[in-house]
Amino acid sequence: MTRRPLIGLTTYYKEAAWGDWRRPAAVVPAAYVEAVVAVGGSPVLLPPRGLEPTVVDAIDGLVLVGGADMHPDSYGQQRGPHTEPEPYRDDYELAVTRAALAHRTPVLAICRGVQVLNVLLGGTLHQHVPDVVGHEQYRPAPATYGQVSFTTEPGSRVREILGEQTSAPCYHHQAIDQVAAGLWATARSADGLVQAVEPDGSGLLPPGGWVVGVQFHPEENHEDLRLFAALVEECRRRAGSEPGREALAHHATRSQEATRA
Repeated sequence: MTRRPLIGLTTYYKEAAWGDWRRPAAVVPAAYVEAVVAVGGSPVLLPPRGLEPTVVDAIDGLVLVGGADMHPDSYGQQRGPHTEPEPYRDDYELAVTRAALAHRTPVLAICRGVQVLNVLLGGTLHQHVPDVVGHEQYRPAPATYGQVSFTTEPGSRVREILGEQTSAPCYHHQAIDQVAAGLWATARSADGLVQAVEPDGSGLLPPGGWVVGVQFHPEENHEDLRLFAALVEECRRRAGSEPGREALAHHATRSQEATRA
């Protein structure tokens, strides 16, 4: 591949401010954009209005970004008192994820994104994690990231990328409950909460795909962008070359240095 891989980023549709203006806009936190750029990708913002799922034909990889709750209608539950859905995102993200899986487009699903992936395939969600685990560490205060430590499963892609144990920033109050058929819970925290999923090899998902879903926020750890580097590496590999390995090795080294510090 002679160009930088095109990495699609799903976006919010929110009121935003710039200059003298305050208007609805399709936006995404800059941390996602910067993470993709840092590992050699070219970010492409995907608005939630008017987007055709065939956009996956034009991108090399897809990042499903975080955000507000999915509507529990999408996984067959009644809305709980703590659930604050943004249903305008549900249909478009479910559609583009379905298309990406069918097209075997590499997918990195983050926070809300891993929930979208799980629900698409028939899984369910905990609507309010503190009611399940008995603590608030995943969202300790408004606009304040928590920190989660977790252990990965032997033979999983996340262990290959992140190692046996690591930690990452997190900010959420919902998470995977029942893991969908076709997915494998490949990382959990000490309280039992699912922190990562990937295809289980059962054949229920199209073969040959690269799919990693994580409940935490890797884009917020600027010293450890190994998941983003692995995504870009896979996009390059599919195009017939593997220079992305240099980015993966670089960020693995930075992560080790940060851990020692």
